Amino acid sequence: MSRTGTASARLTEVRDGFWLLPAVFAVGAVASAIGLSALEFRLNLPFGGILPGGPAGARSLLSSIITAMISFTALVFSITIVALQLTSSQYSPRVLRTFLQDRIIQATLGTFVATFLFAMVVLAALPAEEDEGLPELSLAVSMALVLASSGIFIYYLHHITTVMRVSQIIASIGAQTRRSIERLPPPDEPQAAVLGEVTQTVPAVEPGMLSHVDLALLARLARQYDCAITVLPVPGDFVVEGAPLVRVHRATDSPAARSVPADRINQGMTIGVERTPGQDLGFGFRQLADIAERALSPGINDVTTAVRALQETHDLLRRLAIRPDPTHVVRDRDGTVRVRMNGIAYDTLLAMVIDDVRLLSGQQPRVARLLDEIVGDLATIALPAHLTAIVRRLPSSAGDSD
Repeated sequence: MSRTGTASARLTEVRDGFWLLPAVFAVGAVASAIGLSALEFRLNLPFGGILPGGPAGARSLLSSIITAMISFTALVFSITIVALQLTSSQYSPRVLRTFLQDRIIQATLGTFVATFLFAMVVLAALPAEEDEGLPELSLAVSMALVLASSGIFIYYLHHITTVMRVSQIIASIGAQTRRSIERLPPPDEPQAAVLGEVTQTVPAVEPGMLSHVDLALLARLARQYDCAITVLPVPGDFVVEGAPLVRVHRATDSPAARSVPADRINQGMTIGVERTPGQDLGFGFRQLADIAERALSPGINDVTTAVRALQETHDLLRRLAIRPDPTHVVRDRDGTVRVRMNGIAYDTLLAMVIDDVRLLSGQQPRVARLLDEIVGDLATIALPAHLTAIVRRLPSSAGDSD
């Protein structure tokens, strides 16, 4: 959840929210029930005899559906909460986002809520007199929704037991981080520096995690005020209130400096209470390192889980070893640099994974050997810019031989 943020970040927060899909299902169910019931009564559709029993039987049927759906919904919610608690305590509290964004869990809850609301609206539309017609098509749809809910509930039990497995959690984090790597600037993009003198420093208006920067918005501001903008923290960093957030540079050919309104710059910065995937490349590495470290703790002592997390991290580090440290640059068509923001450094990722896990692997030769193999493999393919950080983490014998 972000306290201040860009429009795109707020839109992403809404789109990924746990409540959105159930809310869509609920609104759709209410609208469908009202529309279908009204259509049946107004047009007198020929569906008589589908569900015989009169208004009393229909009320009994719908009341049973409503009661059952309330119980189903409570059960699904309880199972989801237990899954979140187990995952948080066993692996890492930072992997909860994976469960909350799971569309199957959201769709299951949404289907149960939709069935409950559909039946409730149809119940309210039933006639009071025995000789009046019934919205039998709506009653049939209610029964169909019950059957669909039963099938979804069975699949939900299978799905939740699958996604709670640590291998699935690790693979999901890895896939999410690979998507973040694919969105990085091209590795052959020329490096750029902002050369103009600093004319303004914009501080952070509140503390929190910098999760997203709207580079396009900052570029428009830079063009409007004829300047260049440098973002100081890296996405994923914690910023304290009043700390420098952005520096404004005078364009090299600009005769006079123009001040950029700080509130407009802050509109392009998303500062929240937690890290999020996307521009924050280190978030996935942090989750995998947390899983490995917790698995090696004396209370859990699950070496296999630690090894699996390191294997996933190895693939991610290998992909980044052949790329320079990411730098996000927005240029004008003539090549003028308008915005520059650094990404997380490769050395920082190595420290997060290799150094932190190595401290806990002293009594686990299997993990220690794997860490040495990972570093040795990275040294064979890495760009020269990363070799210093990698060689520093090689085993002593390998480092001496070099």
